[in-house]
Amino acid sequence: MAGLSHFDSDGKAHMVDVSDKPVTARTAIAEGSIRMTSDTLALITEGRADKGDVLGIARIAGIMGAKKTAELIPLCHPLPITKVALELTPDTALPGIRITATVKTGGQTGVEMEALTAVSTAALTVYDMVKAVQKDMEIGGIRLTFKDGGKSGRFENP
Repeated sequence: MAGLSHFDSDGKAHMVDVSDKPVTARTAIAEGSIRMTSDTLALITEGRADKGDVLGIARIAGIMGAKKTAELIPLCHPLPITKVALELTPDTALPGIRITATVKTGGQTGVEMEALTAVSTAALTVYDMVKAVQKDMEIGGIRLTFKDGGKSGRFENP
């Protein structure tokens, strides 16, 4: 299990001890999308969804998802998140919604999982809000695009 920090020397899962790590500024950006028909996208962008403001509610859900990450991912540390921002951009070429989440903290470990969870939660919320009109929407492309801070420094995913 060499190189996998979430396993001890006996191969058992454990929460990584970050107590000796310095507190540094950390940022992570993740992206993903939810594909749907042009008709469903129009329903969202024109504000005709029965459940209300789909993109506004999905944005709030993404923020909440980032804040709850440590409760969902077993070995993830609870962090003092200092910023969560979500962009939900309608894209007629997809067609669907492109989602980007930016998460920041001043802490001893990174916020990659929080950014990924924010995107996932926002996409699931879009799905939930319009599933009555389309059940075959597709969530995908969820990936980390940027992280900065900590021992491993900067990462950019082209």
